[in-house]
Amino acid sequence: MSYASLDVTHPVWDRFFWVSPLVVIGTREEDGTFDLAPKHMASPMGWQNYFGFVCTPRHATYGNAIRERGFTVSYPRPDQLVHTSLSAEPRCADGQKASLADLTIVQGEVVPGPLLDDAYVHLECELDRIVEGFGENGLIIGTIVAARVQEAALRESEREDGAVIADSPLLAYLAPGQYARIDQGHSFPFPAGFSR
Repeated sequence: MSYASLDVTHPVWDRFFWVSPLVVIGTREEDGTFDLAPKHMASPMGWQNYFGFVCTPRHATYGNAIRERGFTVSYPRPDQLVHTSLSAEPRCADGQKASLADLTIVQGEVVPGPLLDDAYVHLECELDRIVEGFGENGLIIGTIVAARVQEAALRESEREDGAVIADSPLLAYLAPGQYARIDQGHSFPFPAGFSR
């Protein structure tokens, strides 16, 4: 197999495809209105209830999360792809995102922020810390203080994991600029004695 060397004096991430979740982060604006923004550099932070996402201070999401000390996370279903895309619309001259009026949202129960209605997972996070210094970006980390999952997406001992994935497909972001619907999975062949 042959490999192509990449110039590491420039970011390498647009030179090959890589898989990540696609989530929508919700925050409250200074005027009390709400903002939604899709993020794909997002992940659990360890095995406890921490969640983090990468953002730049140039985006309202960054300042909103700091000021309000929290944010929400919606994991959209594949049939919500257009809704997810609409949340990325640039702001108008008045600073608003007109497309947000077309989205059906619900309010967080603990953290003041919007969540995409009918997303398969809702997380509400209180700000834990921000780790800066990733170029112009920072890692915003929150502690999950409330979580809900649609029953069709809930893992339970009496249901096969494959059936859960088939019943509630996942939306993945294939950076750069692609997406995928995941509706099947396979058990990972962990070696005997493996533990996390």
